[in-house]
Amino acid sequence: MLALSRKKNEAIVINNNIEITVLEVKGEQVKIGISAPKEVPVYRKEVYIQIQESNQESTSAGGIDSLKSLL
Repeated sequence: MLALSRKKNEAIVINNNIEITVLEVKGEQVKIGISAPKEVPVYRKEVYIQIQESNQESTSAGGIDSLKSLL
């Protein structure tokens, strides 16, 4: 993991097309802005994990059996 220090209004650039900017710092909370192409999905980690778990459940054996019963 790369750890960087940034101040308000400072940014980092990833892969020439994603920019992450520190918008605000209040106590222990940091507000960031992310500029990325529309085809690049950006999720909060907890939402990303829920999506992955949902996808895993839908491809499990129970999910396949449920689909077979519909056919």
